[in-house]
Amino acid sequence: MNNDDNTLKQYITDEHQIYTLVDEQIFKNEIELRDIIYQTAISPDLFDLSNGRVFHCQIVRQQKSADQQYETEIITNADIFIITFHHVAFDLLTSQIFLNDLCNAYNSDETWSENRELLEYIDYSVHERVMDTSRSREFWGLELEGYNLERQLFLPVDRYRSSSDQRSGSASVVEISFDDDTSTAFLNYASSHQVTLFQLGLSVFYTFLFKLTHGQRDMCISSVNANRYRTEVQNIIGMFIATLPYRIKLDSHWSFNEVVKNVREKCLSIFEHSNYPLKHILTDSKQNPSNIPFLETVFDFITVSSNIDRLSFDGASLEQMSLPQSCEVAKFDFMLRFVYDSRLKDGRLSCRFICSRDLFDKTTVAMISRRFQHLFEQLVSSNSNVVDSDEFVIPINKLSLILPEENEEIQGTIFHRLSSVDNEGVYISVLFPMNKRSYITTESFTVTDVIDRCC
Repeated sequence: MNNDDNTLKQYITDEHQIYTLVDEQIFKNEIELRDIIYQTAISPDLFDLSNGRVFHCQIVRQQKSADQQYETEIITNADIFIITFHHVAFDLLTSQIFLNDLCNAYNSDETWSENRELLEYIDYSVHERVMDTSRSREFWGLELEGYNLERQLFLPVDRYRSSSDQRSGSASVVEISFDDDTSTAFLNYASSHQVTLFQLGLSVFYTFLFKLTHGQRDMCISSVNANRYRTEVQNIIGMFIATLPYRIKLDSHWSFNEVVKNVREKCLSIFEHSNYPLKHILTDSKQNPSNIPFLETVFDFITVSSNIDRLSFDGASLEQMSLPQSCEVAKFDFMLRFVYDSRLKDGRLSCRFICSRDLFDKTTVAMISRRFQHLFEQLVSSNSNVVDSDEFVIPINKLSLILPEENEEIQGTIFHRLSSVDNEGVYISVLFPMNKRSYITTESFTVTDVIDRCC
């Protein structure tokens, strides 16, 4: 940024850094491989933005037996090729563009030649700074009007962290894989109600948060938008995605169908103004970006369809690997990520809770995920093609997060009147479903005691 005339300029010097492979590492087993990948992901020295170092690659080799020798110039079947980019230069959609370009460059052995007709990321950056954003600024002002951005969601954390505490980055991760019937029901519901998979998943998440937080109705979370709203930027490598606030005011008497309808309208209105930077949204709201609770609760939905499975390098084939759960880094306090992979026959729809271990124990996240799966299957049942199914028309405040075994425990409790209790006494069974365990307490209270305790 040239501060004299407030313009963005790009300088390419002859002293640019030559990228080389880092020293190879050896792993003996899957555990050691996961540890190498995890340490790579959290390394503070991986990138250097001041020198433009935003790219990292290395080869990790599996340990050979004593009678085997390493082929230093050849990548073998057991070797892992790790490519890492800093998020300032790379987003999820960029990965497919990059891998396509990499394969084409390797297979054709052609160097990239400058084409001044093609747009580059610098062109988008300049355009972003000169576009008229007055309508978007007005939209976001109205969208967040009256909302306390410092308000926390009442999540069932195991401990609290002050704003000055340093993050560990450690994550408690639990994954749910839905069966084929549930996946099909999810798709059918989205199709019959004319909503996207993202919108339907977000509707379920809002409903779950409403129950998880004991009825919070005015909620704001964050999600990401691809922000490639023009065809000219579809094939440009760069960081386009925008983190945006998603605020909703739920009515506890809404049915799930009404939640979906309102979420759809919300998402469509946000899409029109997704190019307005989060920094400006927070500045307009006079908020400190370093302490905004809604940025810590995140929803994401990834659709995998024609992504590259195998890369062909001059006849050799490389297969992409998924990062193991243990390699997840908790960038946020509480995150739900859906993945829909149309290429799979089983488990094509799954979701993953990625929660900061600074706040949540693994057992707590496991219980939260079980309650989410239970609610999900209630809402997106095999009867999803029936628009007026009971699960869709009853108020969301009547939905339950109580698990089947907990419900059996309640039903199995024998209530009877003790001879030592006066007629005005009543028995109260109290269930606390959001704790890591369920506790049923039976005590004798007078009517006055009940009123006092409830108040």
